[in-house]
Amino acid sequence: MAAIPQGKQNITAKNDNDVVIVSALRTPITKAKKGGLAQCCPEEMLGTVFKGVIAQSKIDPKLVQDIAVGNVLPPGGGATVARMAALWAGFPSSTAVNTLNRQCSSGLATVNQIANEIAMGQIDIGIGAGVESMTQNYGAGVMPEKMSDAVMENEEASDCLMPMGITSENVAKKYQVDRKKQDAFAAESFARAVKAQKAGHFKSEIVPVKYADDDGNEKTVDSDDGIRDGVTAESLGKLKPAFDKNGFTTAGNASQVSDGAAAVLLARRSVAKKLGLPIIGKYVTAAVVGVPPNVMGIGPAFAIPRVLELTGLSKGDVDLWEINEAFASQAVYSIEQVGIDFAKVNINGGAIAFGHPLGATGSRQIATGLAIAKRTGGKILCSSMCVGSGMGMAAIFVNEQ
Repeated sequence: MAAIPQGKQNITAKNDNDVVIVSALRTPITKAKKGGLAQCCPEEMLGTVFKGVIAQSKIDPKLVQDIAVGNVLPPGGGATVARMAALWAGFPSSTAVNTLNRQCSSGLATVNQIANEIAMGQIDIGIGAGVESMTQNYGAGVMPEKMSDAVMENEEASDCLMPMGITSENVAKKYQVDRKKQDAFAAESFARAVKAQKAGHFKSEIVPVKYADDDGNEKTVDSDDGIRDGVTAESLGKLKPAFDKNGFTTAGNASQVSDGAAAVLLARRSVAKKLGLPIIGKYVTAAVVGVPPNVMGIGPAFAIPRVLELTGLSKGDVDLWEINEAFASQAVYSIEQVGIDFAKVNINGGAIAFGHPLGATGSRQIATGLAIAKRTGGKILCSSMCVGSGMGMAAIFVNEQ
């Protein structure tokens, strides 16, 4: 396997064996149950973003050899749905498909899987994607009906069942991230997302979704609908805690329950050049780490240093950061612990402002991050997130637009 390049100069250099990004797009992210995609099936969301990637890159679908799809909630891991979406979008039956569940990092883990397949010479072109209809699947059969009493006697094993909101409260209390700081962070996320949406900065990364609702009416959804204007730290401060009456985590400083999909088309650089495909970025590498399940949100604080170590980068070498805002508590802690400039994090807002469709977020952050990099001229992007049951994941990308 090719060695990971070390240092900024080597990472930004171009080599024919590089894994490059040809297209990175997403659907709008909309509110579960009552948002624009609430009546859209996940296979149609995913298939639509696949079609968008084909159209943008002008790739011959027959050349795509493997597709990995992050999906967290549905029974069967959404495997059949993913295969259906690929076939409907125009990929032939010879294109392989699998689904993957590493919870909130699933959409990044799929990109990592496909990139590794390319790096190992197993394939030349593939797609890492993610989808989640939290409208259809949130809370439905997520927990097993029966748990082993013997396994539950292990404290950390039983902590894996801890509600995510309680883990947020644990992070806030253990690391002293107070309510005022969380609400200020959340308000800034909304403000940045509102500003970006009004300026049209999301348009280049979004594929509009056209579908028929339950009444047979044709609908077109082309923008995120969870973004709220006028949110302030003061208005958020009036909300009641959602998980612990004496806690800090509220509906306003936690990620929204959402629907959406995203896809990233990757290829070996030599193949992309030969085919005349557009190259918008380069995948460098990723790191995944484990942390205690009862403070699962701290994952980025450990995954980010690990991926920087792997690449020989310093945090100062990174121009842009996309760090998932599962909860303000864990996002603030992770950013401060690593020592990142808040001004470089989630420039267009994050999951608190426009939502976190679990399986899609990892791929969505790449689409968003590369769009920001193109607009701002940023060169190196780090994407990271915490992962349910106690993990963190981070990856490094280079903008080549």
